[in-house]
Amino acid sequence: MLLRRMLIMLGVVLVVVLALAAYKGFSIYQQIQMFSAPQPAISVSAALAEEQPWQGRLPAIGTLKAYQGVDLAAEVDGIVSEVLFESGQKVRLGQPLIQLDSEVERANLATAEAVLSLARVEFERGRSLVSRQNISKSEFDRLNAELLKAQATVSQLRAQLGKKRVLAPFSGTIGIRQVDTGDYLSPGAAIATLQDLSRLHVDFFLPEQRSPQLQVGQPVRLSVAAYPGEQFAGRIAAINPKVENETRNLQVRATLDNPDEKLLPGMFANLEVLLPGDETKIVVPETAITYTLYGNSVYVVKEKQDNDGKALKDADGNTQLTVERRFVETGERRAGRVVIVKGLQAGEQVVTSGQLKLDNGAHVEVVEDPALAIQAGATGQ
Repeated sequence: MLLRRMLIMLGVVLVVVLALAAYKGFSIYQQIQMFSAPQPAISVSAALAEEQPWQGRLPAIGTLKAYQGVDLAAEVDGIVSEVLFESGQKVRLGQPLIQLDSEVERANLATAEAVLSLARVEFERGRSLVSRQNISKSEFDRLNAELLKAQATVSQLRAQLGKKRVLAPFSGTIGIRQVDTGDYLSPGAAIATLQDLSRLHVDFFLPEQRSPQLQVGQPVRLSVAAYPGEQFAGRIAAINPKVENETRNLQVRATLDNPDEKLLPGMFANLEVLLPGDETKIVVPETAITYTLYGNSVYVVKEKQDNDGKALKDADGNTQLTVERRFVETGERRAGRVVIVKGLQAGEQVVTSGQLKLDNGAHVEVVEDPALAIQAGATGQ
């Protein structure tokens, strides 16, 4: 009886062990099948490397300056008796702006003019007398010198009187005035700024290596933060004949028209110098480039081939795709596009998104770029 129970227990244990072993074996078999099954394709976006005209440009940053611009100041001291302009007013060449008190100067001028009149009368009388030899030649020379001295004194006082009135040195727009009637102005005291806004200069710097590509009259295109999306055209007016010792940069000045006076001196400008001629370049989206310390690369989409060089098909009859990592030499970048100088041929398809999931030889599937789809939906296309 005892032996029978032991046999039954051994049988039950054996059945449990066999069941556990079968379950474990089936689990291992499933894992082997899962790892040995072909991996699903990785979804990526791609674009063609296109050959298109590409005009060379030299990017730079600059500062706008007025074609003519000064800070008006008094040349002599005095009390402001009259302000003849309003802040922000457009003025013309020679227009009076400030009148200083000139009563003393006018009185001195009147005295000098009286002395001049007397000296002129005495000179004319002396001329008549010396012709009849009634006075000596030396006395006539003294009278002539007195006349010249009186004339010089009158000219000096008139010049001093003229400095009591500040005139516009050129036509332009005057700024906010810094003086009021009754203020005392010392020589050099600021009155207001005067800017000719009809034309503007833009000064910028380029590396000395770019000097062979620059010449006077070359077109320049610039933009400012105040008017996003709007571009303004100008031309190089002057190139400094000296390279800066500290930065090894070359200063360049361009000139542009400002008929609407939208641009103001002091504005920060992003600009591009347009180089002559359009060269054909291979261009890809900038998102296709993977930038690393040891080189820039792209993933090129290719058909997967068997040992005989034939394209492999999937179960649905579609050609299987794979990627090849290829190092390239990049050039100028502009508006989300980058020039490929070396390493890529026109017509080759490159991955533009999803590179982080890829490795050389990975199985991929090309899908629409979601960023482009969102952009197209936003523009209503």
